[in-house]
Amino acid sequence: MSDREAQRAADRERRAQERIAAAEARTARRQEEREAGMRLREQAREARRVEEDQRRTERVEERDARPKRRASTGALARTGEARVERDVRSYTTHVDHDRMVELARRGATVAGLATVFGVSEDAVRAVLDAAAEQSSAGD
Repeated sequence: MSDREAQRAADRERRAQERIAAAEARTARRQEEREAGMRLREQAREARRVEEDQRRTERVEERDARPKRRASTGALARTGEARVERDVRSYTTHVDHDRMVELARRGATVAGLATVFGVSEDAVRAVLDAAAEQSSAGD
């Protein structure tokens, strides 16, 4: 082998080593860029998680701060909040016979009237019978 061929072979070997080194450098740079991108995405995810947790906490606090109101049937399904019942244990109901007769005339049941006015069904029947007798006597 001549010196010229040996020089060419050495140059080829050197260029091959340079190409390998350049390829390894590109691979290392791309790997660093990927890792940096992954870190940035993970930081963004964590920031979104923290922000969502804060929003969720604010919504819960806002919901809990709202005044509770008596909800109608199906409120839990519509609003997601538990039904709040008014405490009526200390309330008193005056048994108004005329009102009871009027409600019965409109279709209220004896059991319903007894429950609403807090009296027995027999008492409601007695009031309705007395009103019926009074109206038939007046005719």
